[in-house]
Amino acid sequence: MRAENGPVTGPGGDTVAAVVRQWQAVRPDIDTGPMEVIGRINRCAALLQQAEDAPLRRAGLTRAEFDLLGALRRTGHELTPGELARETFSSGAAVTKRLKQLQERQLVDRRADARDRRVAHVRLTDAGRELVDAILPEQLAYETVVLSVLDTDVQGQLSGFLGELLAQLEGRLGVRRG
Repeated sequence: MRAENGPVTGPGGDTVAAVVRQWQAVRPDIDTGPMEVIGRINRCAALLQQAEDAPLRRAGLTRAEFDLLGALRRTGHELTPGELARETFSSGAAVTKRLKQLQERQLVDRRADARDRRVAHVRLTDAGRELVDAILPEQLAYETVVLSVLDTDVQGQLSGFLGELLAQLEGRLGVRRG
């Protein structure tokens, strides 16, 4: 059977299993184990991004915009665009573009640094804070539904395993941890 926008899947298998079977047929000499993990992580991430988070979409926000607003809300203080880029794993240019859009919607304010006018400080407006506080519970409920196909114990195990992998990758790549 052919998946709508992807490779052929077998009965009871996912698209990555089908890809692995295809590679094993043409290259039985290679270990496809890493592909089975990384491929599934990437495929899950892509499908979650395609869903675009229904509560965010209803509020007219992208995940990236919500991440910026959320970073400002959870840290509880002003951040520079560079700090926001680090907090959200985004490029400086992407943060600048998103901040401009959020400022036009009056969800964030920017002010120049008193000592260095080239540096901006960004804070949530009251409207931005209210929006984050309204959306977060709804977004978490949506994510709970997405994960409900896995029982609570499996979710905990998956979270632990992904946490271990992430900590190793962040350490290897020199990424600052929380």
